[in-house]
Amino acid sequence: MTKVEKTTLIERLSADFKGSNAIAICDYKGLSVKELEALRQSARESNAKVQVIKNTLATIALKNSGIEDLDLKDNNIFVWSEDQISLAKIICKFSSSINGKLVIKSGYFEGVIVDSKHIEAVSKLPSKEELIGMLLSIWTAPARYFVAGLDNLRKQKEAE
Repeated sequence: MTKVEKTTLIERLSADFKGSNAIAICDYKGLSVKELEALRQSARESNAKVQVIKNTLATIALKNSGIEDLDLKDNNIFVWSEDQISLAKIICKFSSSINGKLVIKSGYFEGVIVDSKHIEAVSKLPSKEELIGMLLSIWTAPARYFVAGLDNLRKQKEAE
């Protein structure tokens, strides 16, 4: 990479990292190209981005976006998104589907550096869509019970 390309990459990554609420750093040793493409595809479906970045370039981009104290060692693949729950679900689901070859190292969720256990715990939470569905179910419950009660009353009156 030329210096201009590196500078452009750092600027783009800095903007992406600033705009994201969740960043996960994983070890991808042992993954095939086909498996990496599967990870990228599942991330794309959830509006997340996946990229292998050199540690020096990633450190500069993270510092430019106000994120410090992330220890970057060995080979790293970065996954970032607006939604931390969907990001955690993508990573954990993918890691379990390939027998743990993708190892979660650490992350940065809404201003806080987190470890792999936190990311796994977040992956078990219901998604935004599931929470909205639960809330709508609770809101419509009184109306459903009222209609069911009226229907039972109608059946009782018809039987008499």
